[in-house]
Amino acid sequence: MERTAECHCGSLRAIAFGDPAQVDLCHCKACQRRTGTAFHFGATYLKDRVRLEGERKIYERDGDSGHCIRFHFCPKCGSNIYWEGDSNLAVCGITVGSFADPNFPLPTYSQWEDSKHDWIGVSIVTEHYPQGRPPRT
Repeated sequence: MERTAECHCGSLRAIAFGDPAQVDLCHCKACQRRTGTAFHFGATYLKDRVRLEGERKIYERDGDSGHCIRFHFCPKCGSNIYWEGDSNLAVCGITVGSFADPNFPLPTYSQWEDSKHDWIGVSIVTEHYPQGRPPRT
């Protein structure tokens, strides 16, 4: 299966092959500011299953984990569709809304719920974390 995520103007695309490794919601304040909404809805893929096409700019910052994270966005319309970080160089993320696919897999976990807006219900997820998701052991 191939899915294409694209920015608002269509100039930047991320083509993902297969199903995502993870799908999540993040309610941290940085994601709220980056998305301009109450939460982030993202899908994680192995980098070798994603191809980026189009011109992009990169905004880099330190995450709450202490690792650097880089957000790729369209220089024409400003849409952020792709990110990668130093915590796991083998994976990347794509904003689920950029796929514009109502049949996209549901999120399985919700993180940084300490920052979640009270009116948001997240009963569809099976894992809830008050802060970041703990590393898998």
